Amino acid sequence: MADALKLGLAGIGTVGSGLVRLIAARAGTLPQRAGRPIEIAAISTRNKRKKRDIDLSGVRFFSNPVKLATDPEIDVFVELIGGEEGIAKEAVEAALKTGKHVVTANKALLAHHGTALAALAEKHGVALNFEGAVAGGIPVVKAIREGLQGNDITRVYGILNGTCNYILTKMEREGRDFADVLKEAQAQGYAEADPTFDVGGFDTAHKLTLLTSLAFGTRTKFDAIYVEGIETIAPADIEAADDLGYRIKLLGVALRTDSGIEQRVHPTMVPKETAIANVDGVSNCVAIDGDFIGDVMLIGPGAGGGPTASAVMSDIIDVARGTTLLPFGIKATSLKSYKKAAMRTHEGGYYIRLSVHDRTGAFAAIAQRMAAQGISLQSIVQRRAHSESSKSGTQASVVMVTHETTEAGVRKALAAIERDGHVDAKPQMIRIEKL
Repeated sequence: MADALKLGLAGIGTVGSGLVRLIAARAGTLPQRAGRPIEIAAISTRNKRKKRDIDLSGVRFFSNPVKLATDPEIDVFVELIGGEEGIAKEAVEAALKTGKHVVTANKALLAHHGTALAALAEKHGVALNFEGAVAGGIPVVKAIREGLQGNDITRVYGILNGTCNYILTKMEREGRDFADVLKEAQAQGYAEADPTFDVGGFDTAHKLTLLTSLAFGTRTKFDAIYVEGIETIAPADIEAADDLGYRIKLLGVALRTDSGIEQRVHPTMVPKETAIANVDGVSNCVAIDGDFIGDVMLIGPGAGGGPTASAVMSDIIDVARGTTLLPFGIKATSLKSYKKAAMRTHEGGYYIRLSVHDRTGAFAAIAQRMAAQGISLQSIVQRRAHSESSKSGTQASVVMVTHETTEAGVRKALAAIERDGHVDAKPQMIRIEKL
């Protein structure tokens, strides 16, 4: 049997610890599965003395991840530090330049620098594997990069953040508001102390960036994504969605259109009968539309030490077997420049909730603003039998559902309605997606 594959592991947090446990648990079977033993030869972590329920005895320690990345006694640099810049980027670049294979779960790093890092890996003939960077334990990177290469993919979308999905699920099932459920998610470890990265949609956007490049062969372009989080979702929206036959999910959506690539992250109303509507809790799912395969959906745990460590290990086993694939499926020099799609008609219409001043002419003026933008209303309903009171008078909660229209038109109409002074709060707008 070949010599052991020696790993340099940077970052012993949730995923890093999970990887150590996995290697220990599979010590007897990994050599057969990978074709050689796999060992952690050295680590780097900010706090060497921190008590951990894993065995790191006999493993060399590096205080500087860059030094670990260039250590001649390791074969693979496993980067589980995180962050788009700083020491994680320096260490990964150093490893690639010195001919070390790299396995990472760092979606932020790759979303911002993936094209350049892929080119660097290809230049030095080493792997840059990142299955753990997207959707936790779901093997979606391999599915697109390897399993679906015979297809032209037209759309990839999904639930890519377990924190948001957990919050929306709890809000729906228990009728609680966003702030209340967020506090619970933080207490249970599903959300960070500063949850902006998750609930603001940025984590989903990082993952969508990678899926877009894999699916459409484009250079990574994080700043081209329209990003909207779930902070404004209220129980009233979830209740209305239920009445209309929908559930609200935070989706990342990438489409290939005639005018370019459309990427967006936002809350979405999806029909209750669809599979994605029934992905609850901290689970993730990714759906892929290909011309020969049709529609494929992968569902599973999207985060956590065990699932993500499983994904990281699959990348390490590829290296152990001698499999070195192009990071994005084609050469980095062949990745196309990203071309942002023109504003297009949204397939499925929009849900709009307004808190309207209950006075003569307000509803007619709102309808006129919609008509001026060519927006056809499928329905308009006052959600409550009794008007709500506020400091500025009585209000009526009004829900409108449009037929298919352009997002630009909806936004122009809502801006005009706000300027007219007929509402006392910013309008709520949620896309209704045909899946």
